[in-house]
Amino acid sequence: MRTRLLLAALLTLPLGAQSNYLTVLPPKPRPFGFLTRNYQQRYVPPVNLTNSSRLATLIRANNLYLSAQDVIALVLENNLDIEIQRYGPLLAREDVRRAQIGGALRAPSTPIAPGPQSVSIAGINVGSISLASGSGVNSSGNITGQIGSLIPNLDPILAFSASFGHYTYPESNIIVDQTNYLVQGARNFNASYSQQFMPGTALSLAFSSSRSAVNSPSTLLSPVTTGSLSFTVSQNLLQGFGASVNSRYVVIARNNAKVTDLQLKQQVVTTVSAVLNLYWDLVAFNEDVRLKQLALEAARKLYDDNREELAAGAIAALEVTRAQAEIPARRQDVLIAQTNLLQQEIVLKNALSKRGIEDPLLADVHIVPLDQIQVPQAEILPPIRELLSQALAQRPDLQQTRINILSQALIVKGDRSALKPSLQAFATLTDHAQAGVLNPLNLGYEYGVPDPFYIGGYGSLLGQIFRRNFPDYSAGFSLTIPLRNRAAQADYATDQLGMRQLQLQLEKSVNSVGVDVRNAVIGLQQAQARYETAVETRKLAEDTLHAEQKKNQYGKSTNANVILAQRDVVNAESEEVQSMANYTHARIAFEQALGITLERNRITMTEAENGRVPRVSTLPDVLPGKK
Repeated sequence: MRTRLLLAALLTLPLGAQSNYLTVLPPKPRPFGFLTRNYQQRYVPPVNLTNSSRLATLIRANNLYLSAQDVIALVLENNLDIEIQRYGPLLAREDVRRAQIGGALRAPSTPIAPGPQSVSIAGINVGSISLASGSGVNSSGNITGQIGSLIPNLDPILAFSASFGHYTYPESNIIVDQTNYLVQGARNFNASYSQQFMPGTALSLAFSSSRSAVNSPSTLLSPVTTGSLSFTVSQNLLQGFGASVNSRYVVIARNNAKVTDLQLKQQVVTTVSAVLNLYWDLVAFNEDVRLKQLALEAARKLYDDNREELAAGAIAALEVTRAQAEIPARRQDVLIAQTNLLQQEIVLKNALSKRGIEDPLLADVHIVPLDQIQVPQAEILPPIRELLSQALAQRPDLQQTRINILSQALIVKGDRSALKPSLQAFATLTDHAQAGVLNPLNLGYEYGVPDPFYIGGYGSLLGQIFRRNFPDYSAGFSLTIPLRNRAAQADYATDQLGMRQLQLQLEKSVNSVGVDVRNAVIGLQQAQARYETAVETRKLAEDTLHAEQKKNQYGKSTNANVILAQRDVVNAESEEVQSMANYTHARIAFEQALGITLERNRITMTEAENGRVPRVSTLPDVLPGKK
């Protein structure tokens, strides 16, 4: 039985959610599990804090070798921000289950978590994308609303009751009951079935029976059983009429589920973009360390050369002192660059592991990036109008706002229904029955002879009911008219205002997209121009240094000029590295602004939902060492 239940639950799961499924988990096989499964707790697996095996396969000799694609795969598999957001669609699907039977919307959702930032973001301009929100939208972007006409509860309800009693009543008048005290034993049973339907229809079927025995000889039948079977149907004709009104929460819950899917997508975009920024900054920090070490070596070489020239009497001692003073400055530059690199590794490792830097696998591991920043010679971009059209179609925040407007329209539809008076039509059919045995206290039929039709047991009672020997019929209507109706009018106006806010929010978001795209294009072009300028500046600084070094060899320059030229080269190289990092940030922000981050990085939503990336990570045959 347990196997069948688990198999049935798995088969009903949506694709992409099977790693976090919810199902009924009986503690042990039960003989009547099919009767009790609806009343058992549904199993929610514990959180999984185990990293994917990919992380271990990328470690060699205490170095973690990463390409940009490896970083993306590890983020999808191990990042906690994305893992937390994966529960959003599961929570939304449970809300759909509630709405399908008329339950109130809980609209669960998880806010988007901002991604990690680099140790140093100097000169970096990263565009931010925020989710739209407005009246009727909770802090995470879902529509909530419990106002409007009441939603039918579609789950059928069975009700049973029974009571047993023994009652004694003192009598002051014995003419009726022929006894000084009346003793009565009673057994009452009631059973009912009721159900509501989306059009506003309600059905109920109720059966009741009552058995009593008394010590009065004037009662012809004792014990006697009476019973009835009643069927009632009612229909809303104004307020709450129609499946389109009463199913609005189902549609809203499904829309909210779409919004949570988009929130997961937005979280993946946000986190992947942030971690890619971390990775490319780490590449830049590695390069900066290498350049700073070369500058330190150049300063030491200048010092050594000057000492030799001083020994030969070619230069004054002051030149040696100047060259020596440059070494601590260059050593400090190396220390700062190495510190930035180590701190950046900590931030990146924390984003790639579920246990963060406390993961024993990553405790003493150094990250070695396998990719280098490539800045194209020229950035050829489509026209702005084409980019805007692409962004308006693909940005998940705009899609969420559009869905929320549709949901808000359903809230307003429910408010419009609640404005109407409450008018219900109903019809009831009831069948009565009575059966019993001759009262043994009625000796000689002193108090009358009972009708033989009533003499019998419980079967006779049921026969009278189903033959409809004693039927009742009733029909009517119920009309309730609120004379002022101010609450319903206020609710309608409030949600209409909320609709207007959402519409304005959408227009504001569209305008923001235009700003984002244009700023992203400008930022990308500026980043490329800045890189080209930095490259040209570095080349000129290197040429100047070489010229000063040659002049110094022939005594036509001074160590001070050489040192200044070396400083200019160091600064130019740092600016070039920073411009390369800025270009990667500008490119990532550009892809975010267009809503194409996933496509550009070959990420599918199936991978994002499951946390499993089928692409296999492979290391090159020759691995670079830790710099």
